[in-house]
Amino acid sequence: MNDRSQVVVHRDTAEMARATAARLLTLLAEAQTARGTASAVLTGGRNGNAVLAALAGSAARDTVDWSRVDLWWGDERFLPDGDPERNHTQAREALLDALPLDPARVHAMPPSDGPHGDDPDAAAETYAGELAEAAGAAAAGAEAVPAFDVLLLGVGPDTHVASLFPGFPAVHETGASVVAVRDAPKPPPTRITLTPPAIRAAREVWLLAAGEDKAQAAALSVAGADPAVAPAAGARGTERTLWLLDEAAAGQLPEPVRDALS
Repeated sequence: MNDRSQVVVHRDTAEMARATAARLLTLLAEAQTARGTASAVLTGGRNGNAVLAALAGSAARDTVDWSRVDLWWGDERFLPDGDPERNHTQAREALLDALPLDPARVHAMPPSDGPHGDDPDAAAETYAGELAEAAGAAAAGAEAVPAFDVLLLGVGPDTHVASLFPGFPAVHETGASVVAVRDAPKPPPTRITLTPPAIRAAREVWLLAAGEDKAQAAALSVAGADPAVAPAAGARGTERTLWLLDEAAAGQLPEPVRDALS
């Protein structure tokens, strides 16, 4: 770990979701106080959706002005709009449909039945353009991305984050901000994902892992493994990197890196 990294261990998965939701509300409110708006990159999967559900039930939910929040996604399953397996669909069901969001600030990745049809490369290029536009004229290059306030990532048992899988070309991408992924090792095989440099543009990167099956991945990544072998190890924020784990996922971490919270 570097000096901007922190590991927080929670008693169980439910507590991790509640605590992360509370952290997220605080961060977004503080960002709005500082800059007028806030931005978050959402993640799908079991833990990402649990955080959104916890946020939906939080009594502090309205401390954030949701009309001034930009929402992005770290990756997406390249499926038709509204497909129940899409991260965007699951996020809407867990939280977004209950919030007074500005639709223009909800930046879903293109679906497979969108304007580009079943061409994931064109869809990725379109999303990269949307990110570059949001980054503004001050940012250099067509592949620029905004300085997201927070970017959430679920960590897979194989150490993948977003749709960056060990050994896949996307892990080595240094130019494009968004790329298509084909033949992914988990279904569906075709996806769109942010690349490592786009992820590292975020002020804060939060990595979520829960369950014994994530323990080896967490230990390997926190220890600073080669990101080509363990993509989660290369996910870091410009200001802070936060590992949010439950006790089971933290089971193989050395004691000195654990800041256990009850």
